[in-house]
Amino acid sequence: MPSVVSKFLEKGEQTFHANRNVISGAVIATALFTYAYKVGYPLIDYLIHKSNKENLTLNNNLVSNGMKHQTGSVKKKKSIGRFRNGIPNLNLAFILQFIKLLRIMIPNLLSTEIALLGTHTTFLFLRTFLSIYVANLEGTIVKYIVRKEPRNFIRQLGTWFAVAIPATFINSMIKYLESRIALSFRSRLVDHSYRLYFHNQSYYRVTVLDGRLDNCSQRLTDDIETVANTVSHLYSQITKPCFDILLMAIALANLVKSRNSNLIVGPVIISGVVVISALILRLVSPKFGQLVAQEAEKKGYLRHVHARIVSNSEEIAFYGGHKVEQSHLRQAYRLLGEHLEHMFGVRLWFVMLEQFLMKYVWSGTGMIVVSLPILLATTNRRAKKSTNLLALPETSSHGTKDAQFTEDATGEHDDSVSDRTEYFTTAKNLLITGSNAVERLMSSYKDIVELAGHTARVANMFTVLEEASQGIYHKTLVAKKEKREDFEIEFRGNQPLAKGRMIQSTNNEIILHNVPIVTPNCDIVCPSLSLHLEPGQHLLITGPNGCGKSSLFRILSGLWPIYGGELYTPKNAMFYIPQRPYMVIGNLRDQVIYPDTYADMINKQITEEDLRRIMRLVHLDHIVERDTFHEVKDWTDILSGGEKQRMAVARLFYHRPKYALLDECTSAVSIDVESHIYQSAIDMGITLLTITHRPTLWKFHTHILQFDGTGLWEFNRLNHISRLDLKKEKDELLKKEDSIDRTQRLDELNKLLGEEL
Repeated sequence: MPSVVSKFLEKGEQTFHANRNVISGAVIATALFTYAYKVGYPLIDYLIHKSNKENLTLNNNLVSNGMKHQTGSVKKKKSIGRFRNGIPNLNLAFILQFIKLLRIMIPNLLSTEIALLGTHTTFLFLRTFLSIYVANLEGTIVKYIVRKEPRNFIRQLGTWFAVAIPATFINSMIKYLESRIALSFRSRLVDHSYRLYFHNQSYYRVTVLDGRLDNCSQRLTDDIETVANTVSHLYSQITKPCFDILLMAIALANLVKSRNSNLIVGPVIISGVVVISALILRLVSPKFGQLVAQEAEKKGYLRHVHARIVSNSEEIAFYGGHKVEQSHLRQAYRLLGEHLEHMFGVRLWFVMLEQFLMKYVWSGTGMIVVSLPILLATTNRRAKKSTNLLALPETSSHGTKDAQFTEDATGEHDDSVSDRTEYFTTAKNLLITGSNAVERLMSSYKDIVELAGHTARVANMFTVLEEASQGIYHKTLVAKKEKREDFEIEFRGNQPLAKGRMIQSTNNEIILHNVPIVTPNCDIVCPSLSLHLEPGQHLLITGPNGCGKSSLFRILSGLWPIYGGELYTPKNAMFYIPQRPYMVIGNLRDQVIYPDTYADMINKQITEEDLRRIMRLVHLDHIVERDTFHEVKDWTDILSGGEKQRMAVARLFYHRPKYALLDECTSAVSIDVESHIYQSAIDMGITLLTITHRPTLWKFHTHILQFDGTGLWEFNRLNHISRLDLKKEKDELLKKEDSIDRTQRLDELNKLLGEEL
């Protein structure tokens, strides 16, 4: 590299006919001016346009979170203040969040993490002592080189290689323990998050009922891993430099004292340079916490788009929507790429300034401090031999003499070239180690600010999961629909209050008393619903699309909050089967007994022969013969739509609940098999609550709940024969030509049947 620069200057000297020093000075001045402009212009621009940028940042934040409507009662200044407090940084909010996570990662003083941290600290301390010994040993080796004593040089070189064995072991143990601590921290956070995630169906609530967590899977995986790894790394990144600075300062003080030099000047110079450097870096430091949080958010969105394509690949393929999906992917990646490019640019100039201060300014300062005891020493100065443990070890052999090294009876020796060389080498090594320690401490500030971004995301996730499990939700509403007919949703702040009560039924009855059907977006589908259902009263639920049929099942299952009235349901007595059943990871037996485990099946004293009888009832015994109960496959792809629906019915027969909530669960099953399945369920004593459009299933029900789509409903006994006659009449009218009488009669039949035209 120097030869290249020299040739460049020589060419420039020939081209511009100017002195080489002038050309090099111009290049350096241009580089310094460019760097000063790069660093200084954003600061000046920020101070000039500070208010405008705050408003723009606030608006971008609101848009990115999808807030299309903003209440007029919230003042602008308060909104800006809340946004500023929400930016992850090294502040009180971060400290409180970090303490919360720290209590999870280290639950008590007798935990495994404390033992790992104690062992890690011990090895860090040993590594610092070893660094001091190696620095002294290098100075001694250089001294013997200057004295031309090959025997002592070889002896000290052997000591050097002997020290390498424990040194490499200590270094390896430090890295190993750092990884073990990170894994232990991550395991604690993962266990805690999984408990919250699956408590009171929080995994469903934060997705459907709460809108604060975007891409929760990103926080459960990548963010938790990053927090654990960063905390473990920062512990060694901060602890070892503190040991290094303390012990290196003592060793340097003893070394300087041994040369009868001033102990104040050097530390004052070094401290002043370090403080000034820290202030400069603090002033120009970007908001790394905010940048990292935005990066994690954009990565999570990109992963979310990928996951949507994977889960809906068949529908996308049928529609031929690859161009639209590709555009979504490209846009998500473009946003991530632009943000990363911005981050790299910000880090480029900050790291350049950081390296300039820490590598070159500090090194130059260290050279000055180390050279002061030699440059300011008098020619007849006599140095004292130090006996401190952290001072230069006496490694010369007895009887060795040097023309430049003589010792008198007072225990002092003349200052020779070899001694000055030994001092300079030792002091330089100690100072470099101490400088690196201070550099790591100052660089760790950036890591802490970046940690603040991930800590905010993880701590916020824990808070949302805890509140969701307690029924506290915060969701951005498109529009408030507070009142419909006689029912009115009560709001506190901007969130609805669920004032209804869910009570456990004592005699296995289902009773709804003035219970409204309200969606998570506060759409009032039905203002009030009241019915009384006893075991054995099989209910058929009909009505047009969007009238609240499936929503009623969600309320009965406790998935949606109750905003009014009272709901009496038996405990653990309902089993829901959707139109698209869920196939779990595992073998064929796991598909049948889900959500039970094999241990639960054994405790219920159910055998595989019982499972075979169930599979014969749903006409799936051929799958058992083909794959056996122990074959692990991807059942979502292997089973057809009808087979998956029958597998879900097999689960119903396995669990035998008191009530079955059937939502078009046999739409892909043939009529004869479907009738056999419903009759088998009734014979088992299962009360059916069915949503279906097939008239062939009406005969299996005793009561009907009919919605009209406007919020009104009727609950009556079902006469399936007369209802079939009405259905037959409607089918005949549909074949006739259009007329006024035909249209009027079809409207009447649709209202009676609860169907759409």
